[in-house]
Amino acid sequence: METKIFTFKTNINCGGCIAKITPFLDEVKGISNWNVDTANKNKVLTVVSNGITESEVIDTVQKAGFKIETI
Repeated sequence: METKIFTFKTNINCGGCIAKITPFLDEVKGISNWNVDTANKNKVLTVVSNGITESEVIDTVQKAGFKIETI
């Protein structure tokens, strides 16, 4: 399966936000790695996909209560 990398603009902007989103992203199958660059003004979430789709990542982040859009 091809590994894909998705990047998103989010409002995940601090350690507390990362702690809140972690269980949501960690329990989803198909993510091999993820990271949020809170130093970037767009709070860029990078997801290394191992099967998950871009829309599934968006759904997961929205369920956790955060804003997300593709960039």
